[in-house]
Amino acid sequence: MARLRCFAGLVIGISLGVAGPASADAVTDWNARTMTCAGVNRPGVPGLLDVAIVQAAVHDAVQAIQGRFEAYRYHNPSRLGVGSPAAAAAAASYRMLVGLYGAANVCMAGAVDPAVTYAGDAGLQAGYEAAAALLPLYRPFFLLPTDPFLGGTAPGEWRPTPGVTQGVNTFMAKTEPFALRRPSQFRPEPPDPLTSEAYARDYDEVKAVGAVASTVRTPEQTDMARFWTNFAPQWFGALRGIANAYVPDIGDKARLFALVAFSTADSQITVYDTKYHYNFWRPITAIREGDDDGNPSTTGDPSWTPFLATPPYPDHTSGANCITGAVTTILQLFFGTDELAFTVASPNPGLVTNPRSFTRFSDAAQEVVEVRILQGIHFRHADELGRLQGQRVAHWTFQKFLRPIPGSN
Repeated sequence: MARLRCFAGLVIGISLGVAGPASADAVTDWNARTMTCAGVNRPGVPGLLDVAIVQAAVHDAVQAIQGRFEAYRYHNPSRLGVGSPAAAAAAASYRMLVGLYGAANVCMAGAVDPAVTYAGDAGLQAGYEAAAALLPLYRPFFLLPTDPFLGGTAPGEWRPTPGVTQGVNTFMAKTEPFALRRPSQFRPEPPDPLTSEAYARDYDEVKAVGAVASTVRTPEQTDMARFWTNFAPQWFGALRGIANAYVPDIGDKARLFALVAFSTADSQITVYDTKYHYNFWRPITAIREGDDDGNPSTTGDPSWTPFLATPPYPDHTSGANCITGAVTTILQLFFGTDELAFTVASPNPGLVTNPRSFTRFSDAAQEVVEVRILQGIHFRHADELGRLQGQRVAHWTFQKFLRPIPGSN
């Protein structure tokens, strides 16, 4: 890790604005396919549960050969130093994706079996064994006794918004985490009371800048609000760019992706625990019913509409900020610095700025706090606590899992 931090510091010292030469490998190439497969077969945040076990298998397969970091589930001393880590990473990825979705799945079109690419490489066996060990950790969808979740009708309670019939992803709140002890481990404080000044302040802010027809949101802010809409693919895309530019060793890459994958999956498990525990209403409901919330400082607007369509689950806390807090914190801890040049891209057309460039991980995290308000779908308190929640998940994961083995680096 000390060697990695020195490398990162050197790159930053040379040029803070240039990301350096990219060098794709089996870890990043197969992660791109993994994200495609998860998006096709298990869209939305549940797909992160699949990404986590794929990246765990990749990490464990590579470390079976390198022996530098703790394994997550699979460990076989007889594989130490046998075969290439690249073959192991590719084999683990391929076998995991075939096991999850099938070889004939549309997302596997064009994928070449690593047994062909790395024919005769002894590293393939580590990948096969890692996949066999990790596939049983699949987290399925399941119904809860509270489904279909319809919330409540009292002031402050979430209820289906226009175009929504029920709350979704309720099972995530009860899913077994990958690194956390329980979903509620980092459940934060509740929303601000409806009668508080803090609530009225957040209410007025999102009402003004988050409306679809806002007259105070600037063109730059509108462009930013349009940019950030699909956080898991956007952050894993950025992660691939960062890893290819700054992380030359395949074992370090595999570990980084596994740590991020655990943290992002657990961030969404804990955030849905929080959402359905507090069941707090979204701005669209709050503002349309603002005259009946018991706060004389809030003025209702029955026709208020947010810039972005409101997601079908409660407000508190923000899942986008939780995942962003998790990713940026893992990166800070991994590189030992907040300062690193990187970009994040968006698939959305018509943007003025795309990709968006950053020189600090914390700047990107703060931008997402502002974005969800500009989009009209979150109160600031939910954004800030969501970011903190993700940071806590990342710190826990980094401190407890995939640690360097003493004397091996």
